[in-house]
Amino acid sequence: MSSSDRPKRVRKNPEARRAEIVATAAAIALAEGLECITMRRVAEELDVRPGLISHYFPVAEELVAEAFGVAAGGELAELLPESEAGLPAVRRLARFLGRTEGPRYDELSRLWLNARHLSRFRPALRERVGRQEAAWRDGLTALLGDGVAAGEFSTPDPQVVAIQLLVVLDGLGAHANTDRTGRPGAVTRMAHALAERELGLAPGTLGAPH
Repeated sequence: MSSSDRPKRVRKNPEARRAEIVATAAAIALAEGLECITMRRVAEELDVRPGLISHYFPVAEELVAEAFGVAAGGELAELLPESEAGLPAVRRLARFLGRTEGPRYDELSRLWLNARHLSRFRPALRERVGRQEAAWRDGLTALLGDGVAAGEFSTPDPQVVAIQLLVVLDGLGAHANTDRTGRPGAVTRMAHALAERELGLAPGTLGAPH
């Protein structure tokens, strides 16, 4: 193929290029781990020179933190989608809990395990992990608060229940890398049972079809 036959590269504006770099790094993080994010690896995925990546992210740790933030932010949008804001709170909570099971959630749990471990040594990542934890707490607290306001839930402190739920889900997610064959259903559904108990719902409410 002659040089005139080759497709010409389209020069992207800085915002689009930066977003592309971060999205590529986030995909690497989800598939292989945050440790695998390097300037060279991202450049190879995008078929560009490493210097282009370092132009946007002179410090590799900033790219790692940004990639985690994008991946974790996407998780929040996926599990608590804004498009469901108009639904009854009990239905939204049931859908949320239903989404926290299966291979996709295991992938996200591995990312959180990875990030929390590495954040001990990487300040930029530690700050981003804290920011995402706060976003999760606030998002789930808002959902539960909506349910209290509508008379669907009964609890004096939605934030406490939100934190309890997140702790249980984090605990279950810690086993994303282990064989869970034979795990009792009561363990798998610990978050459901806790939410029903703390919110004054009848047992099985959050497991029913919604």
